[in-house]
Amino acid sequence: MGGINAFVMTAQQGSFTAAAERLGLTKSAVGKSVARLEERLGLTLFQRSTRRLSLTPDGERYLDSCLSALEILEQAEAELTSHITTPSGRLRIDLPAAYGRKRILPLLLDMAQQYPDLNLTVTFSERFVDLIEEGIDLVVRIGELADSSGLVARKLTAQKLVICASPAYLKRFGTPETPEELQKHQCIVGFRRGQPISWLLKQQSGEITRYTPPPTHELSDGDAMLSAVLAGCGLSQLPLWLVGEDLRQGKICEVLHGHSGGEMPIHALWPKNRQMLPKIRHVVDMLVDARLKGALD
Repeated sequence: MGGINAFVMTAQQGSFTAAAERLGLTKSAVGKSVARLEERLGLTLFQRSTRRLSLTPDGERYLDSCLSALEILEQAEAELTSHITTPSGRLRIDLPAAYGRKRILPLLLDMAQQYPDLNLTVTFSERFVDLIEEGIDLVVRIGELADSSGLVARKLTAQKLVICASPAYLKRFGTPETPEELQKHQCIVGFRRGQPISWLLKQQSGEITRYTPPPTHELSDGDAMLSAVLAGCGLSQLPLWLVGEDLRQGKICEVLHGHSGGEMPIHALWPKNRQMLPKIRHVVDMLVDARLKGALD
């Protein structure tokens, strides 16, 4: 199915680059997927040149067949599942590591207790996943969405960010009063895809800007970053849902209050062309209900 989706999107968009943007993949991944499909079929589906990409006669016929087949599959899936009103079968969901464990997984486990015919496959990652290619039903992601065409996105909540440090660190190195003073401090930053994650700072005008602090320590996991802050290793910008209890207990302190207020949206996403199965619908409804009760903050 992954090769067919890549082929159909490339044919509709007219280029591997445009198809990759729509699918949320790299250009090379789309090109390789189509090439594997051509090799399997023993046909050339696209006429390639340095300036343009066009369907061959075989490609045009195959595109018509693919579109018809996809429509038939969607109708069949809708008919087969129309009588199902409760979640059942295997639910594959991918969650952000720390947030997923602390906020989403407990809700999923409660749901599994309510519906014994539901089986969970839960993975934790921060990377982009191709839901169709990897057979994943739903993902939860933190941060601004890139091109989410091909996916349905439902905003769940927004995580509020604060800059914090341990009392021991502040006693030793002092408390920064302005963002410029961060350059003189040890900073614990997130690390993803080989790059440090910027902090979000609120300016006097209310505008939110991105700031890249000096990365004294780079950690790829929120729990690990919090552990480093508690150990007195430096300042870090972390979500309030992660550090709230430690702030209330005085184990860490918020700094640069006037520059806090940065937020990152949290979305649930699932394939647009996939029938809204009861297991997916119930999870989304459960997450929306949890948001209304404040359980996701």
